[in-house]
Amino acid sequence: MNYSVSKIGQILHAPTQLGDVIVRGVSFDSRQVKPGDLFVAMVAQKDGHDYIEQAFNNGAVAVLADNQHQIPSTIAAVIVPDTLTALQALAQYRRQDINPKVVAITGSNGKTTTKDMAAAVLGTRYKTFKTPENFNNEIGVPLTLLTMPEETEVLVVELGMDRFGQLSVLSDLTMPDIAIITMIGEAHIEFFKTRANIAKAKLEITQGLKADGTLIIPFDEPLLTTAAVSQSVVHFGQKISDIDENEGETSFTFDNTRFAIPLRGRYNIMNALAAISAGILLHIDTKDAAKALKHFDLTKNRTETLTTAHGVTLISDVYNSNPTAVAAVLATLKTIPSVHKYIVLGDMLELGDQAQNLHAGLAKAVTEANVDGVYLVGKLMRMYLYPILQQRFDSTHLHQYETDQLAELITDLQTLGENGDVILLKASHGIHLENVVNALVK
Repeated sequence: MNYSVSKIGQILHAPTQLGDVIVRGVSFDSRQVKPGDLFVAMVAQKDGHDYIEQAFNNGAVAVLADNQHQIPSTIAAVIVPDTLTALQALAQYRRQDINPKVVAITGSNGKTTTKDMAAAVLGTRYKTFKTPENFNNEIGVPLTLLTMPEETEVLVVELGMDRFGQLSVLSDLTMPDIAIITMIGEAHIEFFKTRANIAKAKLEITQGLKADGTLIIPFDEPLLTTAAVSQSVVHFGQKISDIDENEGETSFTFDNTRFAIPLRGRYNIMNALAAISAGILLHIDTKDAAKALKHFDLTKNRTETLTTAHGVTLISDVYNSNPTAVAAVLATLKTIPSVHKYIVLGDMLELGDQAQNLHAGLAKAVTEANVDGVYLVGKLMRMYLYPILQQRFDSTHLHQYETDQLAELITDLQTLGENGDVILLKASHGIHLENVVNALVK
């Protein structure tokens, strides 16, 4: 970004102070401000206006502030009625100013991995920028738009949601040329009550999808395939063959091309096919897509394969969790050749009044995983899954911990396994199993 304060004021139809100051970046966290940034004083649990001085000490050159606060005349500022609304308006201007092709991705599972895959595929031909980390909400998406380089030709943006109306706003903001819905699962079912409602909310991504744009959806999800959409629709997931899962890699054949992705799990084939479909729409040859997917940068805290000092393989998938995702990763675990396998499952959050049935419903997948030990973490696992598994596992192979007992869990896991053994960890982020992973790989 390279806008003067006065230019930002013109874009937002807002008064300014010291308008000649040039802004080269944007941040809403005073601790992460970089020299030349516009500091956006957000009002949330904390009031960003209380951190303006700290932001300027860290290099901010201007502030986007609301008109309910007095801003010293000695600092550059844009004064608006609401800083979040202004941030989004500035981001939308930036999207139109740079005018890249936009690929927007949402879904109950797989959207971050699909984002990484799509960026790799499209990067074979275009100057591509993707959502940093998982900046996928009303604040993160504007920051993605405002931080993309001037030369960006394709923007791959992840859109998250946990309520109706959220994706409509984000889709209008990004104005996608291509929209991908990876799948419909149970994530956030506490708020939506049914998968049909989740699908309805996900389809809001078409709100801002251009009239000549394309929606990419899985071929086997009737909640999506039967929906009325005015834009063209492409289905993915068909016509694949010769699937093979080896250590740390899944390979398959599609469109007479052999693909090998550096991730285990058939569900990751679906993520790859969604990304490949976007590539085909933007004229990427499948052979070039295959080369890109052989090695690509994966956002941290998604499914990672790590190794402890004792040679034990850790499969870490601790950022989010729901029944569909757990069943998929347990099915993948069954295909891994290993002397001993262990699973650590933490609570699946935001399931509402379906939490009991959905946690208890994991019993079949856990039993069929044929593991040597099960370690459950959290109140929901203790209440709903543990009693069922007690009937299927003896006490030496079934263990339960509260969320404040992660130190004990770490100690117990450190005694497990030897070279070639596997420990799978899966939970919602609120359980903080990443702390367990970090301790085990030290």
